[in-house]
Amino acid sequence: MGGVLDTVDQRTNMVGANRLELLLFRLNGEQVYGINVFKVKEVLQCPQLTILPKSNPVVRGVAHIRSGTIPIMDLGLATGSAQIEDPQNCFVIITEYNIATQGFLVRGVERIINMNWEAMHPPPKGTGRDHYLTAVTEVDGRLVEIIDVEKILAEVAPRIEEFSEEVETVVNTVQEKARAHKIIIADDSKIARKQVQKCLESLGFEVVALHDGRQALDHLKGLADEGKSIKEEFLMMISDIEMPEMDGYTLTTEIRNDPRLSSLYIVLHTSLSGVFNKAMVEKVGANDFIAKFQPDLLASKVIERLDPESARALLEKMGE
Repeated sequence: MGGVLDTVDQRTNMVGANRLELLLFRLNGEQVYGINVFKVKEVLQCPQLTILPKSNPVVRGVAHIRSGTIPIMDLGLATGSAQIEDPQNCFVIITEYNIATQGFLVRGVERIINMNWEAMHPPPKGTGRDHYLTAVTEVDGRLVEIIDVEKILAEVAPRIEEFSEEVETVVNTVQEKARAHKIIIADDSKIARKQVQKCLESLGFEVVALHDGRQALDHLKGLADEGKSIKEEFLMMISDIEMPEMDGYTLTTEIRNDPRLSSLYIVLHTSLSGVFNKAMVEKVGANDFIAKFQPDLLASKVIERLDPESARALLEKMGE
C-alpha cells in the first residue's frame, strides 16, 4: 500500500505544473508515437492471441491476462496503416480508457519521457479531417505523434450515445430552463467534443466548444476583460484532462487563481480514471470528475447543476 500511496503523491505533484509523462512507441516504420502514461497499466510481450470470429479486423484477438480477457487491437490497422506482422515478437500496451481495459499491439516500445503540455501542439491544419492525431510534439529532434485513441475506440467499439428512457423522461422538463444557459466545453478529441456537445444540446443548452485548455482560458479571460460575469455567462465548464498547450488540471488551477473566473463550476470529464486522478481533481479544486463517455451520467450531473429537483427525480428513475 505504501508504494501505491507514494506513486499517487508523486503523480499529484505534477498537478498545476502542466506536465505529463509519455510512453514512446513505434508501429510500422521509424515514426514515433506517444501515449500518456496515466492510461497505461502495463507493457508486455504480446501473449498468445485467440481469434474472435466476425470481430472488427482491427481486433487481432483476445488475450488472457491477469485472470481477465482483454481485446488486443492492432494500432497500425486502427490508424489506416499496414497490419503489424509477427505479433509474437511485438509488444502490447495494456491501457484503461473510458472505464474499460484494452490492449494495443505495437511494433516496439522505446521509453518514458517527462515533458510539458506546452510542448504539445495541435496537429497541423493540413493534416486533413480523417487523421488519428490529437497532438504532435518533438523529442530529440524527432516528431512524435499522439494518437486519438478515443476516435479509434469509437470506430472499433462504438459506445451508446443516446439517453436511456429514464433520462428521456426528464429531458422535456428541463429543456426550457436549459435554453437560458450556456456551457463551455474543452476537449482536444474531435469525437469526444461532438459526443459531449450532442448530449448537452439535446438537453437544450447552448454550447461553446473549444479545442484545448489554452483556448478555454483565453476565452474566459476575454469575457472577463469585457466586464462580463463568468458565473452568469456559463452554468458550468466541462473539460477534458489531456489536452495540448494546457491540460485540464492546469486550466482548473488557472481559473481558481483568477478572482474573476474562480466561481465557475468545473467538471473534469476524461477517459482517465482511478485513484491518481481523483486525488488530482481534489488538489486543483474541480467540483466533480466523471469518466467518459456515459451520456446518462453526464446528463444527470448537468441536470443536477441546473435543476436539483429534476435531478433527484431522475436518480429515482435510474434506481440510485
